[in-house]
Amino acid sequence: MRILITGICGFVGSTLARGLLEGWPDWDIAGLDNLVRAGSETNRRALRQRGITLCHGDVRNPSDLETLPRCDWIIEAAANPSVLAGVDGKSTSRQLIEHNLVGTINMLELLKQWRCGFTLLSTSRVYSIRALAAIPVDAQGDRFVPRTDAPRLPGFSPNGVAEDFSTEPPLSLYGSSKRASELLACEYAETFDLPVSILRCGVLAGAGQFGKIDQGIFSYWIHSYCRRRPLKYIGFNGTGCQVRDCLHPRDLLPLVAQQIKKPRPDAPRVLNVSGGLGQSASLWQLSAWCAQRFGPHTIAAERKNRPLDVPWLVLDSSRAAQIWGWKPQTPLEAIWTEIADHAEKNPDWLDATAD
Repeated sequence: MRILITGICGFVGSTLARGLLEGWPDWDIAGLDNLVRAGSETNRRALRQRGITLCHGDVRNPSDLETLPRCDWIIEAAANPSVLAGVDGKSTSRQLIEHNLVGTINMLELLKQWRCGFTLLSTSRVYSIRALAAIPVDAQGDRFVPRTDAPRLPGFSPNGVAEDFSTEPPLSLYGSSKRASELLACEYAETFDLPVSILRCGVLAGAGQFGKIDQGIFSYWIHSYCRRRPLKYIGFNGTGCQVRDCLHPRDLLPLVAQQIKKPRPDAPRVLNVSGGLGQSASLWQLSAWCAQRFGPHTIAAERKNRPLDVPWLVLDSSRAAQIWGWKPQTPLEAIWTEIADHAEKNPDWLDATAD
């Protein structure tokens, strides 16, 4: 079995590559990366030392894909993962669409040519911002909590946001690019009778992540707190009560491997995979944890909301549990501790991985 991972030198791609190599040593792991992100070279050296085949190329360029060795399964982990991409002045809307949609189209064409399987790593940000903002919440202590007396929204329950929650725009340019990729992947699967799986991930986090405030908030926050860098609660009255769930990407491995070994045509293609309620926390709670680990540090506050922010976003992964027996394995505190240990051992990490 030969597996191709795009974006293999990123945090998620490299984590999956190492995990597959360790857990399934008879599989041949190959990877593609354009190496444009700061920190990619560090992962490339480590992966090469493990004997993983690496190809320097860009999913946006079809010619870069022509000489890739034929594989039995593609894991699409290459993307611009920032919800602010295309509007933050660091990338254009065209660049975002080329990365996240055109790149997926090129990989789907390769999928059709190779007649192989395909796993698309998607995101919780494919869910409608307006619908998410309509989830009624109250501040209870140090976090927002959904109100139990409010009318239920389709696809929402006390367990969180399920796969049938609204995906109507606005989503953000990032979310729309990923949602369009999902739809095309499903169309290729139906049209060409190919095994395709779409995994909508909650916030992914762990040691070695390229911590940025707009795409790796848990890692960014812990590294910044450890170094006593300025931090700020933005929006929602500056309370820090906004809540997200947290998942270590290595916890995806049992599900991904199971789908590769025994694809199930009867199973839904789209699955939420996240830490869920049990591994959710507010920024205020994260800061309190950091204070216990590193000592006190002042957090600034900005009351005004930003357009793309939501107060509470926790995914319900019940479908993955019921159909595949999947659940997260790494507890929230273990993820935070892993990041904190890495931050203490690598004091220059934020600067070294900043674009």
